This record gives sequence, C-alpha cells and structure tokens, in this order.
Amino acid sequence: MQVKHQQRLALSICFFISGLSFSTWASRIPSVKELFDLNEAQLGSLLLVLPIGNIVGLPISGWLVSKFDSRNPLLAGIILIAISLAGIGWSTNIYTLIVCLFFYAFSVRIMNIAMNTQSISVQQSFLRKIIGSFHAAWSCGGIAGVAVSTVMVRYNIGMGIHLSIVGFSILVLIGIFFRFLLKGDKAVKGAKLKLGKPNGYIFILGILAFFASICEGGMFDWSGVYFKDVVKEEIFTLGYLTFMVFMALSRFFSDFIIEKIGMKKNYIISSCMVVLGVIIVVVFPYFWPALIGFSIVGLGVASVMPMTIGLAGKSPKYSAGMAVSIVTTYNVTGMLLGPAIIGYLGELIGLRFAFLIFLIAGLMLMPISRQFFKRQSANISD
Repeated sequence: MQVKHQQRLALSICFFISGLSFSTWASRIPSVKELFDLNEAQLGSLLLVLPIGNIVGLPISGWLVSKFDSRNPLLAGIILIAISLAGIGWSTNIYTLIVCLFFYAFSVRIMNIAMNTQSISVQQSFLRKIIGSFHAAWSCGGIAGVAVSTVMVRYNIGMGIHLSIVGFSILVLIGIFFRFLLKGDKAVKGAKLKLGKPNGYIFILGILAFFASICEGGMFDWSGVYFKDVVKEEIFTLGYLTFMVFMALSRFFSDFIIEKIGMKKNYIISSCMVVLGVIIVVVFPYFWPALIGFSIVGLGVASVMPMTIGLAGKSPKYSAGMAVSIVTTYNVTGMLLGPAIIGYLGELIGLRFAFLIFLIAGLMLMPISRQFFKRQSANISD
C-alpha cells in the first residue's frame, strides 16, 4: 500500500474513533438523565459543561497544532478521551460526572483540531476530494457506537462496563494505526491568531459551522431522549442510529455530489433537507415518521461540515491548522451549546416543539452560504 493511502487509512481510523467515542456518550444521555433523576433543564445545564471544557481547550489546541506535528496532539487527545469516557461511565455522583465531562470535552477539542488539520494535509496528496470520506468515517464510528449502545441498553449492561470497553477499544485502535499517521505537517506560517477585526472569510464559515452543528449536536444528544419521552419507544437509541446511518451514507457520496453540482448548490439542498426532516419529526411524533424525519435531517446536514472545513483550509490569511482551529471553535460551540438550549426550551414548551430550533438553524444555512459565495465572487478576503 502506498504511503499516502496508509496515511489516509490511519486518519480515517482516527475519525472513526472520534465518532465512536462521541456517539457512545451521546447515546447514553437518556441513561444519565434517568440515573441522576434530571429534568430537561437540569440536563441542559449539565450539557453546558461540554462547551466550557471545549473553550478551555481552545488556546491549548491551537498552540499544540502550531508547535508540533498534528499526530502528536492527536494521540494525546485520544488517550485522554478513552480515560475520561471510562470515568463518565463509573461516575456515582453529579460532581464526578461534571469533572469527567469537562476533561472529555477538553480532549475532544484537542483531537478534533489535530485530525481536521491533518485531513487538509493528506488531501494535498490526492487529486480528487477525499475530506468527505474522513467525515464519513466519523459517521461510521458513530453508527458503531450507537449500535453497541443499543445492545448494551437491550441487555441492561451498566454504563461503567460499556464505556470502559469502548475506551479500551479506542486505545487498541490508536496503538495499531498511530505509526501510519502523516508526519512533518507543522505549519511554518500563519499559525498565530491575530486579534482585532474578525477575518470575514473565516467568520462566515464559522457561522455556517455553528448552525450546522446546532443540528448535529442536538440530534446527537436529544434524539434518544425524543424517542424515549415523545415517541415512547423503549429501545430509545433507534432514532439516533437512523440519523447516524443516513448521515454516513450521505458523507460517502458527498465528495462525488459536490464535484457534480458544486458547493453553492449543495449548501442550499442541505438546508432544505434539514428543514423538511425537522418538520416531519415535529408534526408527526410517531415511530415511522420520526425515523423518516431523522433520516432526512441526517442526509441534509452530513456534508455541511466537510465542505466548510475544506473551505477553511484555503484561507488566505491563516495556516490550515489555525483556520480549522477557528472554524472548529464555532462548530463545537454549536454542537455543545445547542443541546443545552434544547434542554431549557424543552422544559418551557416541551421537547417536541423545542426541536423547532433545528429548523431555524437549518434554514440559516441558506442565506449565510449565499453570502459567503457572494463575497468570494467579489474576491473579498479580509
């Protein structure tokens, strides 16, 4: 196997690990809610720990990718994720859980910046677009995580054992594939964040990432609760699993579709599909309509982040690592802040109608993407 293909496979495994860990945690949120007897608002407050940990990790992750090859912080992040994930599973009180969630979010921040930075470097070795395939690997990891969670829930396996098994598996995977990751990709310029007026190019991409991630994060964290409390389905992971499967399918074909119709049209299509899917879920809160709605949302939101990360890597002002770090800040803020907002709205107006926030977020992708391409056609890069 050629070196570039080894690098692509190894990085795909890292994306798989990220999806696996995140979906493992997210799919057990209903269990956490029940175990600690939390209402929607209390659960929303708990989920706020995640963006806090992520924000704390922002300067550290940016510094790491500017000082070292991306493979080194990537390894550190994965090891910390495995440890903190097991800690979440064995937490017996809310304070221990908060500490473990904080370090989990902190570790995810480091890992995501490093692997997205490396994806742009690996892309340079290939003529055709491959970034979408990495995000497809993330979705496959998500499917694997929620599939395992479904089995664990079905047979009443405790969270401690479940999350420890996943954490150990993550360590084994990175132990096998780490040596194949790309080396020597430390940025030589554009690796310092310049304070002052926000860069327009990166700012608009960041807003796109923010709204897309409100949809993603909300579906990750609340789809199980929605199926349990609104749809009244005992195996509550089925909605999450359906969302992840169709998200993965979309990402496997996203590079091909983008090459055929272009990013501009694809952003519009993605926006329309998210809106349609959410309408179905809210208007028809029953088993099959909800599954269909979740699948359409998964198809729609899937390609937004791969497109946005790819565009960030072409920033005229920042290195790929720094540009990805900034855009991913918006991304993870939306992914982790959105679920908290849903929790508060769910307590006020009911979880079913709180899902309408995803409709608004999906709708916003249309005008913002149009504004970005309008700026590009005018060659504005400040």
